[in-house]
Amino acid sequence: MASLKMLNQDSELARKGVALAMNVNAAKGIQEVLKTNLGPKGTLKMLVSGSGEVKITKDGKTLLHEMQIQNPTAAMIARAATAQDDMCGDGTTASVILIGELLKQADRFLQEGVHPRVLVEGFDKSKLRVIEFLENSKASKDFTDRETLLCVAKASLRTKVHAALADHLADIVVDAVLCVQEPQEGQESTIDLHMVELMAMMHKSDMDSKLVKGIVLDHGARHPDMKKRNEDCYILTCNVSLEYEKSEVNSGFFYSDAEQREKLVEAERKVTDDRVRRIVELKRTVCKEGQGFIVINQKGIDPLSLDMLAREGIVGIRRAKRRNMERLTLACGGIAVNSVDDLSADVLGRADLVHEVTLGEDKFTFVEGVSQAKSCTILVRGPNKHTIDQIKDAVRDGLRAVKNVIEDGCVLPGAGAFEVALYQDLMKFAESVSGKAKLGVHAFAEAVSVIPKTLAQNSGFDGQDTFLKLQEAHAADFPAGLDVSTGEPEDVETLGVYDTFRVKRQMMVSAGVIASQLLLVDEVMKAGHGQRK
Repeated sequence: MASLKMLNQDSELARKGVALAMNVNAAKGIQEVLKTNLGPKGTLKMLVSGSGEVKITKDGKTLLHEMQIQNPTAAMIARAATAQDDMCGDGTTASVILIGELLKQADRFLQEGVHPRVLVEGFDKSKLRVIEFLENSKASKDFTDRETLLCVAKASLRTKVHAALADHLADIVVDAVLCVQEPQEGQESTIDLHMVELMAMMHKSDMDSKLVKGIVLDHGARHPDMKKRNEDCYILTCNVSLEYEKSEVNSGFFYSDAEQREKLVEAERKVTDDRVRRIVELKRTVCKEGQGFIVINQKGIDPLSLDMLAREGIVGIRRAKRRNMERLTLACGGIAVNSVDDLSADVLGRADLVHEVTLGEDKFTFVEGVSQAKSCTILVRGPNKHTIDQIKDAVRDGLRAVKNVIEDGCVLPGAGAFEVALYQDLMKFAESVSGKAKLGVHAFAEAVSVIPKTLAQNSGFDGQDTFLKLQEAHAADFPAGLDVSTGEPEDVETLGVYDTFRVKRQMMVSAGVIASQLLLVDEVMKAGHGQRK
């Protein structure tokens, strides 16, 4: 009898053989669910919530996040894969497939009586070899060349949306990353993707999505007399309260006639009105005939202040998001001010055009035509919420992919070419490994081959046959990848399909670690304080 049973008769546990079989079956199960999604020709999954809301997607992170996974092993694999997405922005589906295949290959040897610890030793040796092989396989590219970045973006986006939309979004994504990239003297350039705003507008078609080199705000001016279109504008970004505020202490005011009450109201308004007058004075100083003046405020602007601004031809936009205040100064120039005491022309930004667009009850303010934008907005358009969500997920992954290759300074051959080369390298390496650990290396090599095989199967070709063709091409010193249109080996440079270095490295290492840990589990226990009654 298990020691746990002696301590607690009501405890639930699975012993060695059962626990291992449970882990392997769970990994196989979650692998089978996501396997058909891999690659540009992968199928879609429909997720239906309890309230009847439908979501159609092939994004691995979305599926793993939304699916109700009950099995603890499958949930652990899902968490590891979503962590991969959080760190690198891609590789979720491939990570789950690789973990499942590692356990499936290990199970073949376990059935023959090989101890899991021996296989884990082989996995550990394989991981070190994989990292070494990754370093030797990476190819440095000139990332000032836009074409290379476009290839990387297309490779990422085509696995999420249809090819025509992916190619359209690739241009947008590359331009957005290059816009926010800031070269620094003597250091690598920094890329802050928070400076790329994703704004959704539910109208037109998905192909009408575009990049705005400027900012799009999800609200408009709050006064009917303010102009909807302004050209050659000065932009004042500020975080100043332009509304009447109550005193912070409890106080009472007493008056004996109407004249005193008028003085009291006037005194209450004086502080706010003085701030507005300073903004009006600045506008009169800097603006010539035909020029616009826009005030974008993080805090509120009350109706009386809006009226004063409108009379002077100033457009006042209130309650802007804090993040947009950072983006505005980077896009338009100028400085965000917290006080109106020292206003001068130096704090103002410039834009050629500021105009308002109304969609139903929603208003959007476009700030366009800025000279040296260091921030931008990707305007996502689509006829329904489902399309917009799908494009947003794809764009986020595309942005991360382009950012990753610029920061890594290198790429890996895609379309399954890297995995075929790695398979052959691990098979040669296995010959130099002595003892039973060799079996673990063999299992790892066979598991890696699942990626090109799955790509072929999802494209409608025979997986084993295609993998053998790729092996023959590599053996003849032709490092080919899979052309998913023909099912034949093709040069990776010709296909223009590249993988990101950090995604592949993270995927290989994390898959090996998770698979090793699951193989070494010999008991699954459900026992604790919750069972004491």
